[in-house]
Amino acid sequence: MFQISALTVGVILDWIFGDPLRIPHPVVFIGRLIGSAEKRLCRPGTPGQRARGVFLTVLVLLISVGIPWGLLFLLSLAEGKNGPLSWCLTAFWSFQLLAARGLYTESSKVGRALESGQKEEARKCVSMIVGRDTASLDEAGMIRAAVETVGENASDGVIAPLLYMAVFGIPGGFFYKAVNTMDSMIGYKNERYLEFGRAAARLDDFCNWIPARVSGILLTASSWLLGILFRDREHYDGRNAWRIFLRDRRKHTSPNSAHGEAVCAGALHIRLGGDSRYSGKLVHKPWIGDGDRDAEAEDINRAGRIMIAGEILCLCLIWAAAWIR
Repeated sequence: MFQISALTVGVILDWIFGDPLRIPHPVVFIGRLIGSAEKRLCRPGTPGQRARGVFLTVLVLLISVGIPWGLLFLLSLAEGKNGPLSWCLTAFWSFQLLAARGLYTESSKVGRALESGQKEEARKCVSMIVGRDTASLDEAGMIRAAVETVGENASDGVIAPLLYMAVFGIPGGFFYKAVNTMDSMIGYKNERYLEFGRAAARLDDFCNWIPARVSGILLTASSWLLGILFRDREHYDGRNAWRIFLRDRRKHTSPNSAHGEAVCAGALHIRLGGDSRYSGKLVHKPWIGDGDRDAEAEDINRAGRIMIAGEILCLCLIWAAAWIR
């Protein structure tokens, strides 16, 4: 119960505080490590790029996992197993490695700006949370982009790290965040990173395979429960979420990214996906969902509530598994 209780406190702290800018964040340090190593190792057009990428991946993982593991090990020597300082550090790191509050807050800014008629402010806000070009997005496009971000990152930023920390402890959480950060920085299919980032991208696909599918199931259950709680099955339709999840969860170049998006599209009865521009290039993507109605700004908050409820369900399952064991 030591790990689970600390993890629960971390979840609560994340809900309360989000990501305070004044507190150094471990993912920022991991990103700087990746960036520094990439500058020294990546040599596009030269032999051995794949091997260099493997070396970077292993190096980043050893450092990212080794430092927190080492600190917890030293604390265990000083105060014994499961001491109070170890518990506090575990709770603090759990808080830092989760992103539910930050994801909800940043996405909801888009909805508030649109509801107040500030389209350019909404465009600025959505550009902070998506990788696509936002200059040409209309209101519906901005809403879709924000909902897609919530749906995809419900796994990457919330449920997946929660599962890794529950099963493998804090080192597991750091391992997952390092893999996820490497994929976001070097896991691109372009001339520079096609070979160099292959190891990071493949490892990210592997590490997210189970969490993405668990997330889809949890988010579907959340949609159903919220529909009952709010007496609003038009906007929290668990049955349709499950149907679209089963049908459209593979409509993405990544084997894991569309699971949460499909649930949100089904629960909200809107369409997500479609063609988008990245760095000026048009990328053709299939539609996800049936689009029974037009997307509206409040759908961003609804997707956020589905994500938060999914995190609560995940934490409940972790506690249940701990009690059974």
